Amino acid sequence: MNKKLFAWILLFCCNLMWSLQFTGIKLIQDQIGPYFTVWGPMLLSVFLLLPFVIKDYKQHNRKLKDFRIFIPLVIFGAFPSQVLMTFGTRYSQASNAAILVLILPILTTVLAYIILKEKMSRIKWICFAIAIAGVVLCSTNDISRMDFGSQYAIGNLLIFLALIGNAYYNVGCKKIADKFTGMEMVFYSYVVMVILLTPLVLYYESDIFARIPSFTANTWIGFLGTLTLFHNFLSMVLFFIALKHLEATDVAISNYLITFFGLPVAAIWLGEKLGGQAIAGGTLVLVALIILTIVESFGNRKIKTI
Repeated sequence: MNKKLFAWILLFCCNLMWSLQFTGIKLIQDQIGPYFTVWGPMLLSVFLLLPFVIKDYKQHNRKLKDFRIFIPLVIFGAFPSQVLMTFGTRYSQASNAAILVLILPILTTVLAYIILKEKMSRIKWICFAIAIAGVVLCSTNDISRMDFGSQYAIGNLLIFLALIGNAYYNVGCKKIADKFTGMEMVFYSYVVMVILLTPLVLYYESDIFARIPSFTANTWIGFLGTLTLFHNFLSMVLFFIALKHLEATDVAISNYLITFFGLPVAAIWLGEKLGGQAIAGGTLVLVALIILTIVESFGNRKIKTI
């Protein structure tokens, strides 16, 4: 099989696994608290990823001080990204989260402009404004009354803040990409996350350990299947295999699939339905992202031909 075709197949699988995060959170929310929802799968994933990182650790002769960079990266990026996404999805719908995640590339572009001083063209600002309008639409139960006090609106706001944290993490990883492999960045981020979350789990959700035997089949599927095995572990292993044979633009475009897969999964598994305003909001975010992708792609081609 052609290597690039095989890489695309892997990338399709990765996006499907990433889209399962939202449904996974909803599956386990009745029996598992928000902190353990993040902590448990990440702790198990640390052990699963360890064999893949040992080689890089030995090869680069890592020292403890090398990992300090991940502390602020996790505190301001990965931690709010994962924790707020969990809280937000519990308050909102998995389908809403799947739509709102479309804004991530645009938020990443804006933060890259602020932090890395990358150029932010007028069209990019327009895309950002369109995407924000889409997020607002997704957060209203009724366009005519704009009910921002609703549970869904609060959940969508938390999801939006989580995506800002995710964008910050992406930009931070871009700054240190020449010092660490992709697998190392994921692994060490997970380690710091587990360390930060452990006291929160023990203080707020320590009773969870006694309730593990009473977990239902859906809880085990969400906890071990969608969140641990697929979202946190296997997707990352396959992603870095695929990345060796694909360009960054291929990966960026493929992120549309998270929403493409996330919506039907939420509809089939959870029986969720989207309202007209959510569809309209999602369409606005999608249009903004398509425009941004076309502009970025055209700009890269222009640079290469000069």
